[in-house]
Amino acid sequence: MALIDCPACGKRISDKAKSCSHCKVDLTADTESIESAQRISAINKRTQLMNHSFVALLAFVGGFALWFWGGEAAANWRQPTGIGLMAAGFVGYLVTRVRLALDKRS
Repeated sequence: MALIDCPACGKRISDKAKSCSHCKVDLTADTESIESAQRISAINKRTQLMNHSFVALLAFVGGFALWFWGGEAAANWRQPTGIGLMAAGFVGYLVTRVRLALDKRS
């Protein structure tokens, strides 16, 4: 018994398995059902990346709001926290957008 990659989700499964234990795709069925499972998996991955992008953008805006809350620049703990949150949100947003672009190319 050998391990192979599932054609739908890419996880390791037994070559004797009738269906994938991870994504539940029927491996004895025609290729059309496997292709639709692959499309669903790709859509789920892109949706997850879009959610990560939204959270990173929200962190950036939240850091900006924390830093400038009240009209003047913060001078106590809010300044380093706001700057750190903005930096983390900006970098997270860029990384996620690059991952989305690379995912769409493949």
